[in-house]
Amino acid sequence: MSSAVFIYMTCASENEARTISRALLEKRLIACANIAAEHESHYWWQGKIESGREFAVIMKSRADLFDKVKEQIISLHSYECPCIVALPITDGNEPYLGWIDAVTGPERGQLP
Repeated sequence: MSSAVFIYMTCASENEARTISRALLEKRLIACANIAAEHESHYWWQGKIESGREFAVIMKSRADLFDKVKEQIISLHSYECPCIVALPITDGNEPYLGWIDAVTGPERGQLP
């Protein structure tokens, strides 16, 4: 079983998504971030249905780094209650999963 996870987050703007992704990459907390095109979200907030435009980000990391990723996102995010969830990767291309392990974590050296 892989220790890799997808971390899903939404942001209010493309700039915020890029800023947070870059900060996490620089700290080696994630191996990659995919910023999806702007989309429309509908949700419950403070007792009523709201809607707005958001950018979704899918990041690749390790399960043992999730708490640090979450902490960093919360410190940089504009939302009062940001969506930050980890989704396990149960199987995949072993060289790709190995790459995620190789490039993440403060103990890691240069890129392979």
